[in-house]
Amino acid sequence: MSVQEAYAQKKMTASDAMRLIKDGDEIVVPTGVGEPPALLTALSEQRRSFKGVKVAQILAIRKYAYLDPETVDNIRHVALFYGAATRTGGQEGWIDFLPNYFSEIPCLIRRGLMPADVVFSMASPMDAHGYFSISLGADYTMAAVARARAVLLEVNPNVPFAYGNCHVHISQVAGLVESDEPVMEVGLPSIGPVQEAIGKYVAELIDDGATLQIGYGGIPDAVVMQLTTKHDLGIHTEMIGDGILTLLEAGAVTNRRKNYLPGKMVATFALGSKKLYTFMDRNPALEIHPVDYTNAPTLAGQNDNLVAINATLQIDLLGQCGSESLGHVLHSGTGGQADFVRAANLSRGGKAFIVLPSTAKHDTISRIVPVLSPGTHVSTSKNDVNYVVTEYGVAQLRGKSAKQRALELISIAHPKFRAELAEQARVMKLM
Repeated sequence: MSVQEAYAQKKMTASDAMRLIKDGDEIVVPTGVGEPPALLTALSEQRRSFKGVKVAQILAIRKYAYLDPETVDNIRHVALFYGAATRTGGQEGWIDFLPNYFSEIPCLIRRGLMPADVVFSMASPMDAHGYFSISLGADYTMAAVARARAVLLEVNPNVPFAYGNCHVHISQVAGLVESDEPVMEVGLPSIGPVQEAIGKYVAELIDDGATLQIGYGGIPDAVVMQLTTKHDLGIHTEMIGDGILTLLEAGAVTNRRKNYLPGKMVATFALGSKKLYTFMDRNPALEIHPVDYTNAPTLAGQNDNLVAINATLQIDLLGQCGSESLGHVLHSGTGGQADFVRAANLSRGGKAFIVLPSTAKHDTISRIVPVLSPGTHVSTSKNDVNYVVTEYGVAQLRGKSAKQRALELISIAHPKFRAELAEQARVMKLM
């Protein structure tokens, strides 16, 4: 049978594809815009006909109807990272949370610690050799494809065919659903004066020839805007977005000086505009790989001068970062922050930056605190955190004593909180 004949045989409607789902299945869905809307809409419409089905995903973008507290016995979402679509359900208790390092999710799947009975994914059109590219989210999805009983792809001509380890062969597929809606676009976050100030401090410490990992958010993008005059930057990141396109268009990114996969940008998922998705299509300068390749500290850290830029919500005077919860109330997840902080620490000449505004709620709350709020999830440990940046400057922590760390962090806190932080540090015997 030719690959074209196999395609025709496996083509079906989204509604019919739901017949391949069994009660008790766990469905694995890629990150962000890699989620297939036609398949997830059909699942939502038929949710009451299932029992005990779970949908596992690190970042849900759209709020599908199956995200319903009244039908959690039918279909329940398992969040590996909360976003706007799932945060409320997680905080109310009808969406489950699975703690993880992003880089280790494929390992959880391969070892059977995280079930993967079915895969739902967006995919590019099939090439002449029978391969689809799941370029929008290879992440942990490739590991799930290798283990799943049924792989269901939503084939869309607007999905780019990218290079790298992100290809699924027609022989691995149980069902194909065609759609042609534009891939969801996610704009850049807004950048204000605080974010711009932080961005300038970080940019001053990034040298020509550095390899960048850039997280999502206003501050990381503010850093990007300050790097357009740099030279020979490289990209080894988990997310490719429009900020990286800005650097490419400015000529700042060449990937020439990377010593690990020189000449190639490397990412595991995409989140951006139509312009980004068009840029990704059959671009030999870009490779999309699973997250245990892009985020593994021992692999990413082989890049010399690796710079990791990630945001946090709160940091204590020892340097512990609470990046995913407000007290015990979950807000997001660990994601790849700890992965890339460790990678930058392993890298020769590497620099890991944790960035945050000094205050919250209109300067009424300090984000630099003596101890993390009770119940806060520690995302990145004090032993890993190095550079911490607010709009008031840079604190460098690794190799410093507890007292020195406290002094460094107090110096970049908002001025109105410094005296109070110093007094509390004395009470805690840190000073």
